Amino acid sequence: MKNSSPELSLFVGILLTVCTLGCGTSGGTPEASVSASSHPLVAQYSVLEFGPANVWVEFGTDTNYGRQTAAVTTSGVNMLNSPQIWVGGMKASTTYHMRAHVDYAGGGGSWVDQDRTFTTGALPASLKAPGITVTRPTPSLSPAPGVELFSLIESPQTNMLETLVTDLQGNIIWYYPPGGAFPIKPMQNGHFILNISSGLREIDLAGDTIRNISLAQVNQSLQMKGYPFSLTIFSHDVLVLPNGHWIGLASTNKNFTDLPGYPGITTVVGDALVDIDLSGNVVWAWSAFDYLDVNRHLQGLPDWTHGNALVYTADGNLLLSMRNQSWVLKIDYANGAGPGDVQWRLGENGDFALLGGDPSEWFYAQHYPNILSANGSQMTLAVWDDGDQRVDSEGVACGTTSTSPPCYSRATIFQVDENARVAGLAWQDLPGFYCFWGGSIGTLSNGNVEFDVTTTNGATASQIMEVTDTDNPQTVWQLNITGENAYRGYRIPSLYPGVTWK
Repeated sequence: MKNSSPELSLFVGILLTVCTLGCGTSGGTPEASVSASSHPLVAQYSVLEFGPANVWVEFGTDTNYGRQTAAVTTSGVNMLNSPQIWVGGMKASTTYHMRAHVDYAGGGGSWVDQDRTFTTGALPASLKAPGITVTRPTPSLSPAPGVELFSLIESPQTNMLETLVTDLQGNIIWYYPPGGAFPIKPMQNGHFILNISSGLREIDLAGDTIRNISLAQVNQSLQMKGYPFSLTIFSHDVLVLPNGHWIGLASTNKNFTDLPGYPGITTVVGDALVDIDLSGNVVWAWSAFDYLDVNRHLQGLPDWTHGNALVYTADGNLLLSMRNQSWVLKIDYANGAGPGDVQWRLGENGDFALLGGDPSEWFYAQHYPNILSANGSQMTLAVWDDGDQRVDSEGVACGTTSTSPPCYSRATIFQVDENARVAGLAWQDLPGFYCFWGGSIGTLSNGNVEFDVTTTNGATASQIMEVTDTDNPQTVWQLNITGENAYRGYRIPSLYPGVTWK
């Protein structure tokens, strides 16, 4: 402790000595308090105790509580470093009851604080919330537990909330101020990671920045390591790896002269991946220009590949969704030791045969590939199929002429055999919209499927649907957003790792 007085040091020493004899057990008496944080919907619960323990808080609108935080482990060796629990997941302008629990290590007993109350603040008047409504079209069926995490795209209005969490009734229970987070993802340490065009940022539940790695910092590292490209922006996704590194999806440019159909100089925009340690040093990097043909551009140039999602596979490699190629690539990453070769391309004119042979069953301009299960060479993959330029059985692309078939979007699940290079459509739901961009999809704890229709037929509106995974899906739960589009919207168990809220 800096600038500590001899008297304070003596006091701490005496208190710690006393606590080695009696504190840190069920006989100890911790001290606790609740105060506001910098976030109006997040409380700070402080617990002063001296034995190694796990500390957690239960909270709710009455003394039945009903929700809890994750446990924070404390060594109990320094009274000045008492655990502080961020309590989040509360509605604005609402009084909550909460109490802390201390579970001492080694069977040393437990302690429960008295009931305390905390009133959340109002949403800042300067911020605007989108319209949110929830319906239960099939009341006899119950939705899966959890909360909804959204990455929204701001409408022409200013100061609209873009990054937020709602409960299953549609109430906003957490948000991050507007500023281009695209997207936000939960981390296993209880924080969130944000992809911002100018960098990657880790924040805690109070919204305070824990770590920020800038685009300039990464470009400097790329240059020092001798990579022949630089990044223009971070874009669309970021991964947190088991070793703690981050992989950012980014854009990079390269000039070409007299490409077929593009006379003169064309600055082509392609995808890049960078694996960085927590100091911002690049340890592995990849550029699409080194592995793909720039003359294959399904949606024209200069936006050549338009990657929009990254997935870490069980064998230590990467899946990269490229919207403008209508492919999901598997990249030889090998936990940072791989050469970056493209192992396969999933989609029309890729490396897999499609069971049934009808090309309209492939995904097109897809978003958010999500591995549901993997067993050896067998992979079950959910994909939101936007459907741009979908090719029918006669090879005609949708929406290209007055007589071509209309485009449509789908929620899909594919069964993929990596060794046999065969894929088949295992399940689909057609919600009746053409959603030409965005979207996400995943399965829930009750076996249902949830997907995000980013735009409902071009409107500034989105629809999140939980449906049964049956041949004729029934809608169990639906959330509608007006005033913004949800680039992603999906269910997470709670705001805390390892904790599920019902």
